Amino acid sequence: MTGAELLAVFGAGVGAGAINTVVGSGTLITFPVLLAVGVPPVTAVVSNALGLIPGSISGAIGYRRELAGQRRRLVKLGSGALCGGLTGATLLLALPSTAFDTVVPVLVAVALVLVLLQPRIAAWSRRRRARAGRPSRPDGGPLLYTGLTLASVYGGYFTAAQGIIYFSLMGMAIDDTAQRLNAVKNVLAALVNSVAALFFLFVADFDWTAVALIAAGSALGGQIGASVGRRLSPAVLRGAVVVIGSLALAQLIAR
Repeated sequence: MTGAELLAVFGAGVGAGAINTVVGSGTLITFPVLLAVGVPPVTAVVSNALGLIPGSISGAIGYRRELAGQRRRLVKLGSGALCGGLTGATLLLALPSTAFDTVVPVLVAVALVLVLLQPRIAAWSRRRRARAGRPSRPDGGPLLYTGLTLASVYGGYFTAAQGIIYFSLMGMAIDDTAQRLNAVKNVLAALVNSVAALFFLFVADFDWTAVALIAAGSALGGQIGASVGRRLSPAVLRGAVVVIGSLALAQLIAR
């Protein structure tokens, strides 16, 4: 890579780390940049997955205060994320990309609608539980576990906008603050990226220069994103999810 290309990949890593921490879909920054500097598509996917791990960890550390008291939730949902991420990584090397190219924009579009409707859906769910005399389940129940596991399959395959899908699903099923759910989202993304990258280490080729640049940039971006994201109100956070998710959807459709 030339000097300008090195800076571009590093800058994309910073941007992806920040956006992933606040919302998700940072891969839609790094992946096109890697393709533009000449990295082959599959190599770009696996290098990006490994490079974004420090950013996910950095973002989770930045949200450590919001993670307090969520260990049981993280253990349960994290087990599904690990299984789904490994499955998605396997599918990346076994299936043609066209299989997911059709489904991904639909998933992102549905997730954005759910984010917009989340306050009403959550209020309806609370009223329904109150009438039935059932308490809210802190882990969201089996439907959320299944949904997050399936979302993690997609995350292990490509990762773009997986955070948006996580956020929308948890917002409907768990009665908790947006910031605490965002913190969980960051941990789940870190788990999926890590298990996928560990699998890729044994079966795929990496561009190690790209990995190092994205790793350094995303670690910095994760701290920036945590600093900004933790100050956003729930309404502003949902608005950021919708805006960035809409841009991500437009890029996915245009690919």
